[in-house]
Amino acid sequence: MDFKRTPLVAALLSFLFAGLGQFYNQQHLKGTIFVLINLINLFLMWFVVGLFTFFIFWIYNIYDAYKMAKRANMKLARQSGKVEPSTN
Repeated sequence: MDFKRTPLVAALLSFLFAGLGQFYNQQHLKGTIFVLINLINLFLMWFVVGLFTFFIFWIYNIYDAYKMAKRANMKLARQSGKVEPSTN
């Protein structure tokens, strides 16, 4: 059963730790990959390069969780007939 996702909750979970928002959005494979990338970035912080990659990935992770929650809600609305399907 699909449930309506709150984009703000997805973004907040991803803010706390990369991948949590993806798990909330029921994207388990993507969430696992994001957690692994986050752990690699944390390790790379020892070599300074991780300072850059960690924050860039962290911001992308938050954006992705928010965007995917909105997309899932739109898909759910289309399936229930509340929104007309787009012609694009």
